[in-house]
Amino acid sequence: MLTKDLINRIAGATGLPKKQVEHLLATHNAIIRETLMDGKAVQLPGLGTLEIKERKERAIVHPRTGERTVIPAKNQLAFRPVVNLKNELNKQ
Repeated sequence: MLTKDLINRIAGATGLPKKQVEHLLATHNAIIRETLMDGKAVQLPGLGTLEIKERKERAIVHPRTGERTVIPAKNQLAFRPVVNLKNELNKQ
């Protein structure tokens, strides 16, 4: 779903003007981004939890050449769905 489709569906369901919905969605996203950048997890009720996880440095071997390379540590965005959503997705 594209952002404009999401805005149209929210505006249709709530009766709010599209510009107001667009502003609310942008503010919502900015707050989530800011919270994640502060190192805190964000719980989205009914969906799950967004959090930043650190991947440790690791060594890999290229399968063809046998060359060893080190992949540096990095932060990665992780999503953990709530149990109900996970169960619903697996029933389909």
